[in-house]
Amino acid sequence: MRFLYEKEARRFYCFLAFVCILQAGILAGTGFLQIRGIREALVEHEKRAVSYLLKEDVPPSVAAAAWGCTEVTEEGEELLSQIGHTKESTGYLLFLASQASVPLVMLLVLGAVLFAAVLMTGAGFFLQKREILYEHVERIVSGYTAGEFEAHLPGEKTGAVYHLFGSVEQLALSLQARSDAERRGKDFLKSMISDISHQLKTPLAALEMYMEILSEESGQAETVKAFTQKSVQSLERMEQLIQSLLKMARLDAGNIAFEKRKDYVSELASQAAGELLERAGREGKQILLEGDPEEMIFCDLDWTREAVANLVKNALDHTDTGGIIRISWKCSPAMLRLTVEDNGRGIAPEDIHHIFKRFYRSGGSEDRQGAGLGLPLAKAIVEGQGGMLSVTSSPGEGTAFWISFLNKL
Repeated sequence: MRFLYEKEARRFYCFLAFVCILQAGILAGTGFLQIRGIREALVEHEKRAVSYLLKEDVPPSVAAAAWGCTEVTEEGEELLSQIGHTKESTGYLLFLASQASVPLVMLLVLGAVLFAAVLMTGAGFFLQKREILYEHVERIVSGYTAGEFEAHLPGEKTGAVYHLFGSVEQLALSLQARSDAERRGKDFLKSMISDISHQLKTPLAALEMYMEILSEESGQAETVKAFTQKSVQSLERMEQLIQSLLKMARLDAGNIAFEKRKDYVSELASQAAGELLERAGREGKQILLEGDPEEMIFCDLDWTREAVANLVKNALDHTDTGGIIRISWKCSPAMLRLTVEDNGRGIAPEDIHHIFKRFYRSGGSEDRQGAGLGLPLAKAIVEGQGGMLSVTSSPGEGTAFWISFLNKL
């Protein structure tokens, strides 16, 4: 009887039980009234018969003995037959019984009508409520089909119907998640195509201009050399831009499987700085490493090295000649923190909340190379490994980026 788990079904079931009990009571009452009516009719007949016998001077003892007699004689049967009191005839007693049965039939008919009316009314009320509920559910499910997931199916009650509603709701949530994922994928693809086309427009235009100059000045060796070098730089910039965009796309799509292992923090820092030491020397800047060489970090070394290198590049971009970029690290029982700090120009307060946005460039970066992908890429790499990247800065004094990893060693 699992249907009784549902509250509405229990109510309807109790209603049917009440109606059945009511019908049984009506029938019992009707039968009692019928028996009493027949008894009263027989008693009345006996009074009349006794009164007649006494009137005809029949001794009272004989009259009383007649009603107490249990023997049936042939003379008695013959007399009753002569006056028409047989099984085949409608005598006075049978007439009395038929008269007493009229209220019984009427009461039974009335009880049946009442029972049917109550039963049909209750069933109609129950089914009407169910119809309203099903229409409501149909509208919500139609909304799910159309991609509208704001409304929800009723699920606060128990029972098989509401369990079914819960299953449909779970299916709708899955459809919503899939729809949102598809929409995000389309938006991401659209944004990525727009970003690539926008970012490649400038170097492609420059490269086209360089090719025109080279074709026109093909006899000028110095001009050819200078613009060939500029062409190579434009190609390198496009390659770097495309590689960064592809990495961002893979990170956003969750297609990167980070291969974490234990490594020395000093090795991570030296590899990240080593790629930029030549540039730092050429620009008259220093890159310093500070920290316990025995400290370990649990991460994907290749990807984390790229994140740290991007932070160092950003520091070089915003540090003047003679500036110092310091890579330091410190380990606690719960966390390892690596810092990339410089004494450069710093970040303006109105820019600091936007620097991790893709392609964002502050007002002070307009005269410098870069597409605004280094910091977003570094943040995606760190957070993709469960870490955290934060920044503090004072305009005119410098900037510090903090990479924090939980210590799982």
